[in-house]
Amino acid sequence: MTNTSLIAVDWGTTSLRAWRLSVSGEILDRKRGHLGILQVEGGDFPRALEETLGDWMREAPEAPVLMSGMIGSRQGWAEAAYAECPAGLADVARQILTVPGHPRVRIVPGLSFRPAGAAPDVMRGEETQIFGLGIEDGLAILPGTHSKWCRLIDDRVEWFATFMTGEVYSVLKTHSILGRLMEGNGGAPGPGFGAGLSYALSDGAPGLLQSLFSARTRGLFGEVAADELPGYLSGLLIGNEVREGLAALRSVGPSPTSVTLVGADALVSFYSEAFAAAGLPCKLAGEDSGASGLYRIARAAGLIQEQQS
Repeated sequence: MTNTSLIAVDWGTTSLRAWRLSVSGEILDRKRGHLGILQVEGGDFPRALEETLGDWMREAPEAPVLMSGMIGSRQGWAEAAYAECPAGLADVARQILTVPGHPRVRIVPGLSFRPAGAAPDVMRGEETQIFGLGIEDGLAILPGTHSKWCRLIDDRVEWFATFMTGEVYSVLKTHSILGRLMEGNGGAPGPGFGAGLSYALSDGAPGLLQSLFSARTRGLFGEVAADELPGYLSGLLIGNEVREGLAALRSVGPSPTSVTLVGADALVSFYSEAFAAAGLPCKLAGEDSGASGLYRIARAAGLIQEQQS
């Protein structure tokens, strides 16, 4: 493995992904597992890293290990700072944290953003995926438990916002009266999702707190079938996210003409339909944008050696 120039690691709350990269950024090998930071017994991260990636580290002893994600949170190995936005690769590279006692291991900072007069927002881990997209000017969205919207201008994160869409869906479906009439899990976009989406995006639609109750009343009156109600709720939430997000973007500058979606295919399909309804075409990112982002950040930080000994 003498051609390994970087061991890149995305270490989150519930899972870990790692890539072995060449000097040019080519993926030589990859690993994936369920050893998230919450599963590391006793917080023994050095041992967990050794057990997971020790073979790579021994076979490429000069290659740095660059990590991102919740491994850099207060619950992780060592807390990395947040780089304030607007921020580009150089800003992030300057704030890379070297893990105390482990000079080979480094952690990428997260990003923070505070709009004028508003509460601060943060991301940790998504920034590497965003920089891995190589978008000079555009909008990147990472759907999930906490959906991230990120506006890039001149390859810098100019603005971002977090929407708790996925978590709110889970809480409402599982723990509220809205879930009592529901059957199934709405695993793919269907008529129910389309109905909820259309209602959320319609002119004169009520706000989210009022429209949510329609996920019960339309079930009571038989307007949406029980097995379509999970999709209907999803449509309401994602539709409101899209409406709020596009409205917030107007404060940043001209609206983007397309959207790049980053995430699992099943979830991305819901967002693709939502943006099509809003009149914005979507592009889908590859699954290895995190590896590309860590490589670009390592390059900016001078961690990639042109010649491996």
